[in-house]
Formats: sequence, C-alpha cells, structure tokens
Amino acid sequence: MLLFLRPAFLGLVATFLVGCATTQPNLTPGKTSAAVSFADNPIVYFAITDRFYNGNPANDHSYGRQMDGKQEIGTFHGGDLAGLTVKLEAGYFKQLGVNAIWITPPYEQIHGWVQGGNAEFKHYAYHGYYALDYTKLDQNMGTPKELRDFVDTAHAQGIRVLFDIVMNHPGYADIQTLSEYLPELLWKGWENYTIKNYHNQIDYNNYDFGKWWGGSWVRAGLPGYPEGGSDDLTKQLAYLPDFRTESTAPVKLPFFLKERKKDTVAVDLPNTTVRGYLVTWLTDWVRDYGIDGFRCDTAKHVELPAWQELKRAGTVALADWKARNPAKKIDDAPFWMVGEVFPHGVERDAYFDNGFDSLLNFDFQDQKLEDTAALDRLYADYADRLAAGRGIGKPFDVLSYLSSHDTKLYPRDRLIDAGSALLLAPGGVQIFYGDESARPAGPATSGDPQQATRSDMNWATIDAAVLAHWQKLGQFRIRHVALARGAHQKLGDAPYTFSRVWGADRVVAVPKASGAVTIPVAGVFKDGEMLRDAYGGVDVKVNGGVVSLVAKGAVLLEVIN
Repeated sequence: MLLFLRPAFLGLVATFLVGCATTQPNLTPGKTSAAVSFADNPIVYFAITDRFYNGNPANDHSYGRQMDGKQEIGTFHGGDLAGLTVKLEAGYFKQLGVNAIWITPPYEQIHGWVQGGNAEFKHYAYHGYYALDYTKLDQNMGTPKELRDFVDTAHAQGIRVLFDIVMNHPGYADIQTLSEYLPELLWKGWENYTIKNYHNQIDYNNYDFGKWWGGSWVRAGLPGYPEGGSDDLTKQLAYLPDFRTESTAPVKLPFFLKERKKDTVAVDLPNTTVRGYLVTWLTDWVRDYGIDGFRCDTAKHVELPAWQELKRAGTVALADWKARNPAKKIDDAPFWMVGEVFPHGVERDAYFDNGFDSLLNFDFQDQKLEDTAALDRLYADYADRLAAGRGIGKPFDVLSYLSSHDTKLYPRDRLIDAGSALLLAPGGVQIFYGDESARPAGPATSGDPQQATRSDMNWATIDAAVLAHWQKLGQFRIRHVALARGAHQKLGDAPYTFSRVWGADRVVAVPKASGAVTIPVAGVFKDGEMLRDAYGGVDVKVNGGVVSLVAKGAVLLEVIN
C-alpha cells in the first residue's frame, strides 16, 4: 500500500469549545459577570493561521518552502502568529465579542509538499495537520517569543487561546523531509521529482522506513509496519500513518527524531507509550505558554481513554502555568476541550464523560436559517436539549458554526441573516474567519473542492455592513449568557421575536426588523423598565407589555441598570 496517494484534509471542522453553566449570574449591560465562566458562553473565532494575516514576512519561506506559481491552493501564504497579534492589538477580536481564538496546529510540520487532490496541486502542511515534530514551533508560524506575545496579548484582553491538535496521525513522508533526514529511502535522481512522478522517487519497499516513525508507533502498510485496520480507531485516514495510541507497549523516540533531527527537543521518555508521548508533547505547550484548551481533530478515530488522559494532563498543566503566572492568567477556569466527531449534532454521549466539554455541531450549517418558523423550532430544540443535560446533572454543550474548512462556506450573500441566526443560537458558537467579513471563496480543484474554503482573509475588501452587523451581535452575546444558556420562548411572529432568560439575565431579540415596530416583551420586562436596543443604539420604556421603536435591521433588548 502506498503511504499517501491523496492527502485530503481530515477533520477540523469548526468545532469548538463549549461548556455548561453551573451558576446563575446577574449581568448588567456592557459588563460580563465574573460569575460567567468561559464554558458558560464560548464565542470562538477559528483562524487558519497561514491564511489570516502576515505579521512577519521574514518567515514566509522557512525550510525552503515556495509558492507553486499557479493558483497557490496548497502553499503557505504567509499568515503567522505575529499576524494574529497585530490584529489583537488593533482590537479586531474584542470588537467581535470573541472570548477565544482557535488556531491551527502551530508545531512543526513536514517540510515539503505532497500530491494534492488527484495530483492536481502541491499540497504543503499550511493547515497544521501533517505533524513532523510536536515539540517545536513550525518556523512559518513564528518564534517562541512570537507565540508567547500572542498568548499574552490575548490573555490581557480576556481572550483564551485554543490549539487545534491531532492525536490520530502524524504527517506523510514527503520527499523534501526524507531528503533531509532519511535520504536512503529515495531513489537516485529523486531531485527531479514533479507532481506527476512523485511516488516513483520513494522506495516504498525499503526496510529503512523503520527509521521513520517505526512500526511500534504507527500503522502505515510499509515494510516492518502493521497495516491500517478497517474500523474507525485503526484505519489510515487518507493514507496517513495512524498512531497506535491504544498500545500499552513502551516505545523509544523514533530514529529520525533522535538520531537525524539534531535540532529537536524531543527526548526518550522512560516506560512511555505512544499515547504517553503525544499527551506529554501536547500538554507541554499548555505548561510552557498557558494554552487554555484544545480543539481535538478527528476525535472519533482515537479511543476515548486517550482523550480522557489528555484532558487530565492538560488540566494539571494549565493549573501549573497559572500558579507560576498569576499576573498573566485570565481566571482560574480549568482546561477546556472541544472535539470534532463527524457528524455529531446536539446530543449527549460518552465523549462528554471522557474529557470533552463540547463537540462541534455539524447540524447547524445545513438548517433553514432564514425561515423564522424553522429557526424558532431549532432554537427551542437546542435550548431544551442543553437544559435537559443540566437537569439530570450531566451537562453538555456544542459549538455551532456556519462555515467550515472541511465542508463549505455559507453563501456569501446571506451572511447578515445567517450571522444573526448563529450569534443568537443556544449553546456555544464558532466564527470561521471571514464569515464576519464576507471573505470570498478561493480557488480549488475537482479533487479537493474544500480548498476553496481556505482563501486568504479579505482585509482589503471587507464588507463593512456585514462586519458591523456581526460586531453588534457579538458584543451583545458576550454580555448575555442567557443567549447561550437561557430558556427560549417565542414572543411574536411579525417580526419574529423571542426571549431568553437565565437567572437574572433577560434579553429579547428580533433577528430581522426594519422601520417602525412594536415588540412584545411582557413576561420578560416589566412596565416602566428602561431598555436599550443594543443594535440600534436607542433607549425605550416598556409600556403595556410592549416597546415601540424604529428598528435598524435587528432589535436586541437589554435592561438599563
């Protein structure tokens, strides 16, 4: 079996963080109550780091990586950790109401490229899912100082940092990396490789492949390696080598890391399994930098005890970092994990008992979000399901999203209404970079259409109306945990109006309204109470169970204290 034929992207769907409420806060407009934890109301921004913003052009061609001179579908585009920090310092994330940033895996990736699609383009590991060395930053992403600056800047603004991580597989054995560390695996004349003759340059029958990860580490179908299985836990996804995380046998550091990669900081760990190495490597980032949580890629392809072990180790590591860095921590909230379990919806299962605080909600993207009757049924269903979990003492949460790097972009001409639907949804929410700016789709090929979802952030062509809409909704959402956790009730049909109430926090929302409107608020707000429409920026008084105002696209009502 060839190790790689079509390096398609594996999971990473938008999935991310969500927790469950355990206290009932008393909120005031413009303030986020200290009683509301991140897990109560996660608002996660997912950025493919390489495609977001180039803060340090000096690192663009690390390891000799180059553009391909064509559509640049699968090359590194220059985005980096320094770029994320630039946008943090400009207030971009705070203006969106974001309280966490999920970034693609920043640790070192395979250095070269593999065949993308059906050998249609050069596919580098710009997305972070083809790991080479879990102990070091990829130079295209930046330096340790740039990572520390990013995390510290985010924390200073009350924004958590989440790493996307992969425990299912490392990266492919690409020609460039093999030439640097295991040239004995390449045929003479390999230097002339092209996208069409790529696999002809690699000696797949060579037992020196044992010097790569080795058969005790991965299933790879190579000489000296076990074949991948047929079940979810042992199969080779897209021909990627599958980590043997279920094995109880201790392993040594792979030869290519220990003997050939002199710049690694990885060392032999006594009496440690494959799972143990991965857990140690991943949680070292938490202990060293204060990473607040993980988004776990391809979670259903790794056994549940591995995730439970990762959560325990991450919790200890984050507590240790906070004890050593009391002035840099946001709060004492525990380590947080969200998983990608395709095609999980809004239901509670064993994942929540084995390390996960939240799972990505694949259900939301395909719903009829512009149909108010359907949207109300969806909201009521989500709110009831999440409340039911709290009612039986087994809380759970999901992270809903509109667009994903693994599926599709939501229609670009419908991002106003869809943004309202997402940012007013029960549970946690995840913003995919560029949904708030109407980032257009990029080029793709027939063999890998998902590449179109990963275009460069459209900084020069941001749709100001879309962005302003998302900013108003995001700012309202972060003030009101009731939107994420509260009981949902429809109050009116024309325009569609609903309330969410959670403890003392009360809101009434009209996702779409323009012109003179009368909004029913009885049962939520009392006659004589002064309310603010956070969307239109006007104050109104409740009279006869209603408020009347001129709506400017939506209405978001909160109490003025």
